[in-house]
Amino acid sequence: MRYMFAAQPICILWDASHIWGLMAWRAVRALGLPCRLVKGQEIAEGAYLGKPGGVSPNSGPQQSGAGVRLLLVPGGNARLKAAALGKNGREAVRQWVERGGNYLGFCGGSGLALTHPNPDHGLNICPWARAAYPERLYHLISGHVRAHVASGHEFSPRRPAEPDRQPVNGHNDTGATAPLCPGVRRAAARQAQSGAASEIFSPSLPVWWPGRFAPEKNNHVTVLASYGSPDADFWLADLPLQSLPSKVFSHWRDLYGLNLSADFLEGQPMAVTGAYGQGQYVLSYSHLETPHSPDANAWLAQLLRSMTGLEPTREDVPLWQLRHPCAAWPEGSGGPLLSALRHMRELLDLAVAHHLFFGRTHWLWGWRTGLPGAACNNLHAALCTAASLEPSASALAYWQQVSPRFAKLEGLFAAGAEDYFLACRLAETLSPTMPDAIDKRGLDHQRESLFGHPMNGGGILAELLEMTEELVYLSQTSMPCDLA
Repeated sequence: MRYMFAAQPICILWDASHIWGLMAWRAVRALGLPCRLVKGQEIAEGAYLGKPGGVSPNSGPQQSGAGVRLLLVPGGNARLKAAALGKNGREAVRQWVERGGNYLGFCGGSGLALTHPNPDHGLNICPWARAAYPERLYHLISGHVRAHVASGHEFSPRRPAEPDRQPVNGHNDTGATAPLCPGVRRAAARQAQSGAASEIFSPSLPVWWPGRFAPEKNNHVTVLASYGSPDADFWLADLPLQSLPSKVFSHWRDLYGLNLSADFLEGQPMAVTGAYGQGQYVLSYSHLETPHSPDANAWLAQLLRSMTGLEPTREDVPLWQLRHPCAAWPEGSGGPLLSALRHMRELLDLAVAHHLFFGRTHWLWGWRTGLPGAACNNLHAALCTAASLEPSASALAYWQQVSPRFAKLEGLFAAGAEDYFLACRLAETLSPTMPDAIDKRGLDHQRESLFGHPMNGGGILAELLEMTEELVYLSQTSMPCDLA
Protein backbone atom coordinates (compact mmCIF):
# COMPACT_ATOMS: atom_id res chain seq x y z
CA MET A 1 0.00 0.00 0.00
CA ARG A 2 1.01 3.63 -0.45
CA TYR A 3 1.72 5.48 2.80
CA MET A 4 0.36 8.97 2.74
CA PHE A 5 2.06 10.65 5.66
CA ALA A 6 5.59 11.23 6.87
CA ALA A 7 6.74 9.85 10.19
CA GLN A 8 6.45 12.08 13.22
CA PRO A 9 7.90 11.80 16.75
CA ILE A 10 4.49 10.68 18.09
CA CYS A 11 2.43 8.02 16.34
CA ILE A 12 -1.15 7.38 17.46
CA LEU A 13 -2.71 3.99 16.66
CA TRP A 14 -5.94 4.76 14.82
CA ASP A 15 -7.68 1.39 14.65
CA ALA A 16 -10.68 0.66 16.92
CA SER A 17 -10.12 3.89 18.88
CA HIS A 18 -13.14 5.94 17.79
CA ILE A 19 -13.96 8.80 20.16
CA TRP A 20 -10.91 7.99 22.30
CA GLY A 21 -8.58 8.17 19.31
CA LEU A 22 -10.09 11.49 18.26
CA MET A 23 -9.67 12.79 21.79
CA ALA A 24 -6.04 11.65 22.05
CA TRP A 25 -5.13 13.10 18.66
CA ARG A 26 -6.83 16.39 19.51
CA ALA A 27 -5.04 16.56 22.87
CA VAL A 28 -1.58 16.05 21.37
CA ARG A 29 -2.33 18.63 18.67
CA ALA A 30 -3.61 21.07 21.30
CA LEU A 31 -0.37 20.66 23.28
CA GLY A 32 1.51 21.73 20.15
CA LEU A 33 3.34 18.46 19.45
CA PRO A 34 3.80 16.78 16.05
CA CYS A 35 1.94 13.50 15.64
CA ARG A 36 0.54 11.07 13.09
CA LEU A 37 -2.46 8.80 13.06
CA VAL A 38 -1.25 5.38 11.91
CA LYS A 39 -3.09 2.19 11.07
CA GLY A 40 -2.17 -1.27 12.24
CA GLN A 41 -1.80 -2.42 8.63
CA GLU A 42 0.80 0.28 8.02
CA ILE A 43 2.82 -0.87 11.01
CA ALA A 44 2.49 -4.50 9.94
CA GLU A 45 3.83 -3.62 6.48
CA GLY A 46 6.90 -1.93 7.93
CA ALA A 47 5.91 1.73 8.07
CA TYR A 48 6.65 4.18 10.87
CA LEU A 49 8.08 1.86 13.52
CA GLY A 50 11.67 1.06 12.74
CA LYS A 51 14.74 1.81 14.80
CA PRO A 52 13.85 4.22 17.65
CA GLY A 53 16.01 7.28 17.74
CA GLY A 54 16.82 10.61 16.33
CA VAL A 55 13.96 12.86 15.36
CA SER A 56 13.58 13.57 11.68
CA PRO A 57 10.05 14.97 11.37
CA ASN A 58 10.17 15.16 7.58
CA SER A 59 11.37 11.62 7.05
CA GLY A 60 9.03 9.24 5.30
CA PRO A 61 8.01 5.71 6.19
CA GLN A 62 10.51 4.42 3.64
CA GLN A 63 13.19 5.38 6.15
CA SER A 64 12.01 2.72 8.62
CA GLY A 65 10.22 5.13 10.89
CA ALA A 66 13.21 7.29 11.77
CA GLY A 67 12.11 9.91 14.22
CA VAL A 68 9.31 8.00 15.98
CA ARG A 69 9.87 8.30 19.71
CA LEU A 70 6.45 7.36 21.10
CA LEU A 71 3.60 5.08 20.14
CA LEU A 72 0.42 6.33 21.82
CA VAL A 73 -2.44 3.83 21.85
CA PRO A 74 -5.81 5.36 22.80
CA GLY A 75 -8.78 3.69 24.41
CA GLY A 76 -11.13 1.36 22.59
CA ASN A 77 -11.42 -2.42 22.21
CA ALA A 78 -8.00 -3.97 22.85
CA ARG A 79 -8.77 -7.19 20.97
CA LEU A 80 -9.86 -5.29 17.88
CA LYS A 81 -6.64 -3.24 18.04
CA ALA A 82 -4.63 -6.46 18.27
CA ALA A 83 -6.51 -7.87 15.28
CA ALA A 84 -5.88 -4.68 13.26
CA LEU A 85 -2.14 -4.96 13.93
CA GLY A 86 -2.10 -8.63 13.04
CA LYS A 87 0.74 -10.96 13.92
CA ASN A 88 3.32 -8.92 12.00
CA GLY A 89 2.16 -5.61 13.45
CA ARG A 90 2.17 -6.89 17.03
CA GLU A 91 5.69 -8.25 16.56
CA ALA A 92 6.81 -4.95 15.00
CA VAL A 93 5.56 -3.02 18.04
CA ARG A 94 7.23 -5.43 20.47
CA GLN A 95 10.54 -5.25 18.66
CA TRP A 96 10.38 -1.48 18.42
CA VAL A 97 9.77 -1.08 22.16
CA GLU A 98 12.44 -3.68 22.95
CA ARG A 99 14.97 -1.65 20.94
CA GLY A 100 14.21 1.51 22.90
CA GLY A 101 10.79 2.78 21.83
CA ASN A 102 8.30 4.30 24.27
CA TYR A 103 4.71 3.08 24.59
CA LEU A 104 1.88 5.11 26.17
CA GLY A 105 -1.49 3.39 26.47
CA PHE A 106 -4.80 4.72 27.76
CA CYS A 107 -7.57 2.33 28.86
CA GLY A 108 -7.94 -0.08 25.89
CA GLY A 109 -4.42 0.90 24.87
CA SER A 110 -3.29 -0.28 28.31
CA GLY A 111 -5.18 -3.53 27.88
CA LEU A 112 -3.43 -4.13 24.56
CA ALA A 113 0.00 -3.98 26.22
CA LEU A 114 -0.82 -6.49 28.98
CA THR A 115 -0.07 -10.19 29.03
CA HIS A 116 -2.84 -12.32 27.54
CA PRO A 117 -3.26 -16.12 27.59
CA ASN A 118 -3.90 -15.91 23.85
CA PRO A 119 -0.94 -14.08 22.25
CA ASP A 120 -3.21 -12.92 19.43
CA HIS A 121 -5.10 -10.68 21.86
CA GLY A 122 -2.28 -8.41 22.98
CA LEU A 123 1.36 -7.36 22.97
CA ASN A 124 2.52 -9.01 26.22
CA ILE A 125 5.04 -6.24 26.95
CA CYS A 126 3.78 -5.79 30.53
CA PRO A 127 3.86 -8.93 32.73
CA TRP A 128 0.58 -8.02 34.41
CA ALA A 129 -2.72 -9.27 33.00
CA ARG A 130 -6.20 -7.76 32.93
CA ALA A 131 -8.60 -8.73 35.71
CA ALA A 132 -11.41 -11.09 34.83
CA TYR A 133 -14.77 -9.54 34.01
CA PRO A 134 -16.68 -10.81 37.11
CA GLU A 135 -14.26 -8.82 39.26
CA ARG A 136 -14.67 -5.60 37.30
CA LEU A 137 -17.55 -3.84 39.00
CA TYR A 138 -15.84 -0.58 38.38
CA HIS A 139 -15.94 -1.18 34.62
CA LEU A 140 -19.25 0.68 35.11
CA ILE A 141 -17.64 3.80 36.58
CA SER A 142 -17.04 7.12 34.88
CA GLY A 143 -15.90 10.55 35.93
CA HIS A 144 -13.04 11.91 38.02
CA VAL A 145 -11.33 10.15 40.89
CA ARG A 146 -8.87 11.51 43.44
CA ALA A 147 -5.69 9.50 43.05
CA HIS A 148 -2.87 8.43 45.34
CA VAL A 149 0.43 9.28 43.69
CA ALA A 150 3.74 7.45 43.96
CA SER A 151 6.55 9.97 44.21
CA GLY A 152 10.11 9.79 43.00
CA HIS A 153 9.65 8.19 39.57
CA GLU A 154 10.44 10.05 36.37
CA PHE A 155 6.88 9.46 35.18
CA SER A 156 5.08 10.14 38.48
CA PRO A 157 2.53 12.97 38.25
CA ARG A 158 3.69 16.22 39.76
CA ARG A 159 1.68 19.02 41.25
CA PRO A 160 0.78 21.58 38.57
CA ALA A 161 2.38 24.98 38.85
CA GLU A 162 -1.05 26.60 39.27
CA PRO A 163 -3.37 25.87 42.20
CA ASP A 164 -5.49 22.76 41.90
CA ARG A 165 -8.61 23.41 39.85
CA GLN A 166 -11.86 21.52 39.53
CA PRO A 167 -12.43 19.91 36.12
CA VAL A 168 -15.37 21.31 34.22
CA ASN A 169 -16.60 17.82 33.43
CA GLY A 170 -18.48 17.86 36.72
CA HIS A 171 -20.63 20.74 35.48
CA ASN A 172 -24.11 20.30 34.13
CA ASP A 173 -25.45 21.95 31.00
CA THR A 174 -26.25 25.15 32.84
CA GLY A 175 -22.69 25.52 34.09
CA ALA A 176 -23.59 24.90 37.72
CA THR A 177 -21.11 22.84 39.71
CA ALA A 178 -22.43 19.52 40.97
CA PRO A 179 -22.39 18.93 44.75
CA LEU A 180 -19.68 16.72 46.14
CA CYS A 181 -20.50 13.03 46.34
CA PRO A 182 -20.24 11.20 49.68
CA GLY A 183 -16.81 9.78 48.88
CA VAL A 184 -15.42 13.25 48.26
CA ARG A 185 -16.99 14.61 51.45
CA ARG A 186 -15.51 11.77 53.50
CA ALA A 187 -12.06 12.22 51.96
CA ALA A 188 -12.14 15.97 52.56
CA ALA A 189 -13.13 15.41 56.18
CA ARG A 190 -10.27 12.95 56.71
CA GLN A 191 -7.77 15.38 55.24
CA ALA A 192 -9.07 18.25 57.33
CA GLN A 193 -8.76 16.17 60.50
CA SER A 194 -5.20 15.16 59.68
CA GLY A 195 -4.19 18.67 58.74
CA ALA A 196 -2.58 17.32 55.58
CA ALA A 197 -4.90 18.80 52.97
CA SER A 198 -2.35 21.36 51.82
CA GLU A 199 0.57 18.89 51.77
CA ILE A 200 -0.81 15.90 49.91
CA PHE A 201 -1.02 16.05 46.13
CA SER A 202 -4.10 14.06 45.17
CA PRO A 203 -4.77 14.81 41.49
CA SER A 204 -8.28 14.56 40.10
CA LEU A 205 -8.01 12.09 37.20
CA PRO A 206 -10.77 10.99 34.79
CA VAL A 207 -11.76 7.40 34.09
CA TRP A 208 -14.32 6.40 31.47
CA TRP A 209 -15.56 2.82 31.98
CA PRO A 210 -12.07 1.44 32.61
CA GLY A 211 -10.71 -2.06 32.68
CA ARG A 212 -8.73 -3.29 35.62
CA PHE A 213 -5.18 -4.46 36.18
CA ALA A 214 -4.61 -7.84 37.80
CA PRO A 215 -1.62 -6.89 39.98
CA GLU A 216 1.16 -9.36 40.70
CA LYS A 217 4.13 -9.14 43.00
CA ASN A 218 6.55 -8.10 40.33
CA ASN A 219 9.45 -5.75 40.84
CA HIS A 220 9.45 -4.93 37.16
CA VAL A 221 6.11 -3.03 37.34
CA THR A 222 5.83 0.27 39.23
CA VAL A 223 2.48 1.76 40.24
CA LEU A 224 2.44 5.48 39.41
CA ALA A 225 -1.08 6.24 40.64
CA SER A 226 -3.84 4.33 42.41
CA TYR A 227 -7.50 5.00 43.05
CA GLY A 228 -8.57 7.08 46.00
CA SER A 229 -12.00 8.62 46.50
CA PRO A 230 -14.57 9.55 43.83
CA ASP A 231 -14.69 13.18 42.78
CA ALA A 232 -17.68 15.42 42.15
CA ASP A 233 -18.68 14.12 38.70
CA PHE A 234 -18.37 10.41 39.51
CA TRP A 235 -21.07 8.06 38.17
CA LEU A 236 -21.73 4.34 38.57
CA ALA A 237 -23.52 3.26 35.38
CA ASP A 238 -26.28 5.87 35.09
CA LEU A 239 -26.30 6.76 38.81
CA PRO A 240 -24.64 10.08 39.76
CA LEU A 241 -23.24 9.23 43.19
CA GLN A 242 -23.03 12.89 44.21
CA SER A 243 -26.83 13.08 44.13
CA LEU A 244 -27.35 10.23 46.60
CA PRO A 245 -27.37 10.74 50.39
CA SER A 246 -24.49 8.92 52.04
CA LYS A 247 -26.83 6.81 54.24
CA VAL A 248 -28.23 5.13 51.11
CA PHE A 249 -24.98 3.28 50.49
CA SER A 250 -24.97 1.59 53.90
CA HIS A 251 -28.67 0.72 53.51
CA TRP A 252 -28.01 -0.90 50.11
CA ARG A 253 -25.09 -2.80 51.55
CA ASP A 254 -27.18 -4.11 54.46
CA LEU A 255 -30.32 -4.89 52.42
CA TYR A 256 -28.87 -6.14 49.13
CA GLY A 257 -25.20 -6.88 49.80
CA LEU A 258 -24.11 -4.28 47.24
CA ASN A 259 -21.24 -1.89 47.81
CA LEU A 260 -21.91 0.99 45.44
CA SER A 261 -20.14 3.67 47.46
CA ALA A 262 -17.02 3.28 45.31
CA ASP A 263 -14.94 2.30 48.35
CA PHE A 264 -14.02 -0.81 46.33
CA LEU A 265 -11.76 1.43 44.25
CA GLU A 266 -9.44 2.36 47.09
CA GLY A 267 -5.86 1.38 46.45
CA GLN A 268 -6.44 -0.32 43.09
CA PRO A 269 -3.68 0.56 40.57
CA MET A 270 -4.73 3.15 38.01
CA ALA A 271 -1.48 3.76 36.12
CA VAL A 272 1.72 1.73 35.96
CA THR A 273 5.09 1.78 34.23
CA GLY A 274 7.86 -0.65 33.46
CA ALA A 275 10.59 -1.57 31.02
CA TYR A 276 10.49 -3.93 28.07
CA GLY A 277 13.99 -4.48 26.79
CA GLN A 278 15.52 -1.06 26.28
CA GLY A 279 12.12 0.61 25.97
CA GLN A 280 9.57 1.82 28.49
CA TYR A 281 5.81 1.77 28.78
CA VAL A 282 3.26 3.76 30.73
CA LEU A 283 -0.21 2.21 30.97
CA SER A 284 -3.04 4.29 32.39
CA TYR A 285 -6.70 3.46 32.88
CA SER A 286 -7.15 7.18 33.44
CA HIS A 287 -7.78 9.12 30.24
CA LEU A 288 -5.21 11.87 30.68
CA GLU A 289 -6.22 13.32 27.32
CA THR A 290 -9.71 14.26 28.61
CA PRO A 291 -10.45 17.85 27.55
CA HIS A 292 -10.12 20.52 30.21
CA SER A 293 -9.14 18.16 33.01
CA PRO A 294 -6.29 20.20 34.52
CA ASP A 295 -4.45 17.60 36.59
CA ALA A 296 -4.76 14.94 33.89
CA ASN A 297 -3.65 17.30 31.11
CA ALA A 298 -0.63 18.46 33.11
CA TRP A 299 0.41 14.84 33.66
CA LEU A 300 -0.07 14.09 29.97
CA ALA A 301 2.16 17.02 29.02
CA GLN A 302 4.76 15.81 31.51
CA LEU A 303 4.71 12.26 30.09
CA LEU A 304 4.97 13.47 26.50
CA ARG A 305 7.90 15.69 27.49
CA SER A 306 9.69 12.83 29.29
CA MET A 307 9.00 10.18 26.64
CA THR A 308 9.79 12.26 23.54
CA GLY A 309 12.14 15.02 24.65
CA LEU A 310 9.79 17.53 23.03
CA GLU A 311 8.41 20.57 24.83
CA PRO A 312 4.62 21.08 24.80
CA THR A 313 3.50 24.64 24.11
CA ARG A 314 0.86 24.37 26.85
CA GLU A 315 -0.23 21.97 29.60
CA ASP A 316 -4.00 22.11 29.25
CA VAL A 317 -6.34 20.69 26.64
CA PRO A 318 -9.13 23.15 25.81
CA LEU A 319 -12.82 22.33 25.89
CA TRP A 320 -14.07 20.01 23.17
CA GLN A 321 -17.34 21.68 22.26
CA LEU A 322 -19.14 18.89 20.45
CA ARG A 323 -22.45 20.46 21.43
CA HIS A 324 -21.56 23.38 19.17
CA PRO A 325 -19.40 21.95 16.35
CA CYS A 326 -17.82 24.07 13.66
CA ALA A 327 -17.60 23.20 9.95
CA ALA A 328 -14.60 23.76 7.67
CA TRP A 329 -15.72 22.05 4.45
CA PRO A 330 -15.98 24.15 1.27
CA GLU A 331 -19.48 25.31 0.38
CA GLY A 332 -21.48 22.55 -1.27
CA SER A 333 -18.88 19.78 -0.85
CA GLY A 334 -19.95 18.08 2.37
CA GLY A 335 -23.72 17.87 2.03
CA PRO A 336 -24.35 14.28 3.24
CA LEU A 337 -21.71 14.66 5.97
CA LEU A 338 -23.32 17.79 7.40
CA SER A 339 -26.76 16.25 7.00
CA ALA A 340 -25.62 13.20 8.99
CA LEU A 341 -24.22 15.48 11.70
CA ARG A 342 -27.53 17.36 11.92
CA HIS A 343 -29.53 14.12 12.08
CA MET A 344 -27.20 12.67 14.71
CA ARG A 345 -27.63 15.70 16.91
CA GLU A 346 -31.42 15.51 16.49
CA LEU A 347 -31.26 11.86 17.53
CA LEU A 348 -29.26 12.73 20.66
CA ASP A 349 -31.73 15.50 21.52
CA LEU A 350 -34.62 13.04 21.07
CA ALA A 351 -32.95 10.52 23.37
CA VAL A 352 -32.38 13.21 26.00
CA ALA A 353 -35.96 14.44 25.75
CA HIS A 354 -37.24 10.93 26.46
CA HIS A 355 -34.81 10.36 29.35
CA LEU A 356 -32.83 7.69 27.53
CA PHE A 357 -29.67 9.80 27.26
CA PHE A 358 -28.47 12.72 29.35
CA GLY A 359 -25.94 15.49 28.95
CA ARG A 360 -22.74 14.43 30.69
CA THR A 361 -19.98 16.75 29.49
CA HIS A 362 -19.38 19.14 26.63
CA TRP A 363 -18.22 16.20 24.50
CA LEU A 364 -20.05 13.17 25.90
CA TRP A 365 -23.65 12.04 26.35
CA GLY A 366 -24.44 9.55 29.09
CA TRP A 367 -27.02 6.83 28.56
CA ARG A 368 -29.31 4.45 30.33
CA THR A 369 -27.86 1.00 30.83
CA GLY A 370 -28.45 -1.29 27.87
CA LEU A 371 -28.75 1.45 25.23
CA PRO A 372 -26.19 1.98 22.41
CA GLY A 373 -24.84 5.17 23.91
CA ALA A 374 -21.17 4.40 23.23
CA ALA A 375 -21.86 3.81 19.52
CA CYS A 376 -23.82 7.07 19.23
CA ASN A 377 -21.05 9.03 20.93
CA ASN A 378 -18.48 7.47 18.59
CA LEU A 379 -20.37 8.48 15.45
CA HIS A 380 -21.27 11.95 16.69
CA ALA A 381 -17.65 12.73 17.68
CA ALA A 382 -16.37 11.43 14.33
CA LEU A 383 -18.91 13.50 12.36
CA CYS A 384 -18.05 16.63 14.36
CA THR A 385 -14.32 16.10 13.84
CA ALA A 386 -14.56 15.30 10.12
CA ALA A 387 -16.69 18.40 9.56
CA SER A 388 -14.21 20.55 11.52
CA LEU A 389 -11.21 19.63 9.32
CA GLU A 390 -10.50 21.29 6.00
CA PRO A 391 -10.56 18.24 3.70
CA SER A 392 -7.38 17.25 1.91
CA ALA A 393 -7.36 16.46 -1.80
CA SER A 394 -7.30 12.75 -1.00
CA ALA A 395 -10.23 13.19 1.39
CA LEU A 396 -12.26 14.97 -1.27
CA ALA A 397 -11.46 12.24 -3.80
CA TYR A 398 -12.47 9.57 -1.29
CA TRP A 399 -15.64 11.47 -0.46
CA GLN A 400 -16.63 11.71 -4.10
CA GLN A 401 -16.37 7.93 -4.27
CA VAL A 402 -18.31 7.05 -1.09
CA SER A 403 -20.73 9.94 -0.57
CA PRO A 404 -23.66 8.34 -2.52
CA ARG A 405 -23.43 5.24 -0.33
CA PHE A 406 -22.98 7.41 2.76
CA ALA A 407 -26.07 9.51 1.95
CA LYS A 408 -28.22 6.42 1.48
CA LEU A 409 -27.06 4.80 4.72
CA GLU A 410 -27.35 7.91 6.85
CA GLY A 411 -30.96 8.39 5.77
CA LEU A 412 -31.77 4.80 6.69
CA PHE A 413 -29.95 5.15 10.00
CA ALA A 414 -31.60 8.44 10.97
CA ALA A 415 -35.11 7.07 10.45
CA GLY A 416 -34.39 3.64 11.92
CA ALA A 417 -32.58 4.92 15.02
CA GLU A 418 -35.41 7.35 15.79
CA ASP A 419 -37.93 4.49 15.61
CA TYR A 420 -35.70 2.31 17.76
CA PHE A 421 -35.25 4.85 20.56
CA LEU A 422 -38.96 5.66 20.68
CA ALA A 423 -39.74 1.91 20.80
CA CYS A 424 -37.26 1.57 23.68
CA ARG A 425 -39.04 4.36 25.52
CA LEU A 426 -42.43 2.77 24.92
CA ALA A 427 -41.19 -0.64 26.08
CA GLU A 428 -39.86 0.95 29.27
CA THR A 429 -43.19 2.69 29.92
CA LEU A 430 -45.29 -0.43 29.33
CA SER A 431 -43.01 -2.99 30.98
CA PRO A 432 -44.62 -2.90 34.49
CA THR A 433 -48.14 -3.66 33.22
CA MET A 434 -47.63 -5.00 29.68
CA PRO A 435 -44.16 -6.57 29.60
CA ASP A 436 -44.81 -8.37 26.30
CA ALA A 437 -46.34 -5.43 24.44
CA ILE A 438 -43.10 -4.75 22.58
CA ASP A 439 -41.48 -7.80 21.01
CA LYS A 440 -38.02 -7.92 22.62
CA ARG A 441 -36.63 -10.12 19.87
CA GLY A 442 -37.78 -7.63 17.26
CA LEU A 443 -36.24 -4.77 19.26
CA ASP A 444 -32.94 -6.68 19.58
CA HIS A 445 -32.93 -7.38 15.84
CA GLN A 446 -33.53 -3.71 15.10
CA ARG A 447 -30.68 -2.72 17.38
CA GLU A 448 -28.32 -5.21 15.78
CA SER A 449 -29.08 -4.01 12.26
CA LEU A 450 -28.57 -0.37 13.26
CA PHE A 451 -25.83 -0.52 15.90
CA GLY A 452 -24.38 -4.02 15.75
CA HIS A 453 -23.09 -5.94 18.77
CA PRO A 454 -22.78 -3.96 22.03
CA MET A 455 -19.05 -4.81 22.33
CA ASN A 456 -17.86 -5.38 18.77
CA GLY A 457 -20.07 -2.93 16.87
CA GLY A 458 -21.44 -3.48 13.39
CA GLY A 459 -24.68 -2.56 11.66
CA ILE A 460 -25.33 0.55 9.59
CA LEU A 461 -23.60 2.75 12.15
CA ALA A 462 -20.32 0.87 11.78
CA GLU A 463 -20.23 1.52 8.02
CA LEU A 464 -21.03 5.20 8.51
CA LEU A 465 -18.37 5.41 11.20
CA GLU A 466 -15.75 3.74 9.02
CA MET A 467 -16.29 6.22 6.18
CA THR A 468 -16.32 9.21 8.53
CA GLU A 469 -13.15 8.13 10.33
CA GLU A 470 -11.41 7.63 6.99
CA LEU A 471 -12.16 11.29 6.20
CA VAL A 472 -10.50 12.26 9.49
CA TYR A 473 -7.49 10.06 8.76
CA LEU A 474 -7.07 11.50 5.25
CA SER A 475 -7.32 15.09 6.53
CA GLN A 476 -5.24 14.64 9.68
CA THR A 477 -2.70 17.29 8.73
CA SER A 478 -5.45 19.93 8.99
CA MET A 479 -6.02 21.67 12.30
CA PRO A 480 -9.53 21.25 13.78
CA CYS A 481 -11.25 24.59 13.42
CA ASP A 482 -11.98 24.72 17.18
CA LEU A 483 -8.20 24.66 17.83
CA ALA A 484 -7.16 26.97 15.00
